[in-house]
Amino acid sequence: MRLVATKYLQPGMTLHKAVTNDKDQVLLNEGVPLTNRMILRLQELGITFVYIADSRTSDIKSKNTVSDQTQKQAIRTIESNFKEIKDGKNINYASILQQSTKGFRSVVQSILSELKGSKELLSLLSEVMIYDHYIFSHSFNVTLYSLSIGMELKLKEKQLEVLGLGAMLHDVGKMMISTDILMKPGRLTEEEFTEMKKHTVYGYKLIKDLPNVSLLSAHCALQHHERLDGSGYPRAIKGPDIHLFGKILAVADVFDAVTSNRSYRPAMLPHEGLEMLYSGSGKHFDADIIKAFRKSIVIYPEGLSVTFHDGRSGVVIRQNPGFCDRPVIRILEKNDQPIENPYEVDLSKELDMMIVKCSTTVGEDMQKQKETTV
Repeated sequence: MRLVATKYLQPGMTLHKAVTNDKDQVLLNEGVPLTNRMILRLQELGITFVYIADSRTSDIKSKNTVSDQTQKQAIRTIESNFKEIKDGKNINYASILQQSTKGFRSVVQSILSELKGSKELLSLLSEVMIYDHYIFSHSFNVTLYSLSIGMELKLKEKQLEVLGLGAMLHDVGKMMISTDILMKPGRLTEEEFTEMKKHTVYGYKLIKDLPNVSLLSAHCALQHHERLDGSGYPRAIKGPDIHLFGKILAVADVFDAVTSNRSYRPAMLPHEGLEMLYSGSGKHFDADIIKAFRKSIVIYPEGLSVTFHDGRSGVVIRQNPGFCDRPVIRILEKNDQPIENPYEVDLSKELDMMIVKCSTTVGEDMQKQKETTV
């Protein structure tokens, strides 16, 4: 399989993995040759990347760190409760969260259990699923990233549970924001952005008085947009005044935002999102937290095309535990020309080999395959 950006898809290519929605409905099945209409549909659905079948990398397998069942259960729990708050009229919103706290805790514990039991680095590119609302999937993704960081930082079990619950609810305050602002496809006006920023305070107020919920979970909602240099919101506090959980959420929230497709900009690849975090290291984001995050995620996902300093290029075929930025590569080309006998290179052992470019376009070798089969 090969990771290809939807804007570079060509008719005749076939999906390696089906595209589904969160209702378990298949929107586009695997193995069916793509048409121009299908490609346009993928782009309209807001999908940035898909996995394409490729004979030279057909043995590559991507593995989920968290099971489909846990993922869907988590997102449905978030969706049902967030929507109830959004649609509520003249009711005690906090009572909805109070009633659903047990369900959120159960989901967090399931995620923690699977993260601890998995030897795989965390990657969210392995599934192509369309969700009803970005906030629901974002809340789940941020929970995964936050817990992965917390585990890397050796937080205790109780701390992880508090962090996970806070991460899952960090954007609940957005349910108090006008739908016109929340779902606006373009850039917000200054007035709209001022209103949007209030979601941190709204979320804090919804969570802080919940019985049996730590105040630290509420601070995840309040502080996830604060920055070390005081340039964040809502209180513009600086590094020493931001709780560790707020700093963790800041990294997880931004990374998921930039690596998720939005109507106003395409998604970044993981290594690009990580580079963006590093550009704000020490100024906006805690350097130790970025370092912990880097150790826990897949930087170069399976199926990604990479080019080396010496002109060789190939595809990531598997990860090296403990060496998140040094995967195993199958070399397929030399100076843009397909080679006859592909071979593997383990970057954890070949330390002199440096990746200089990542690509989600259609490689020369894939194009020749397509021309042969058409």
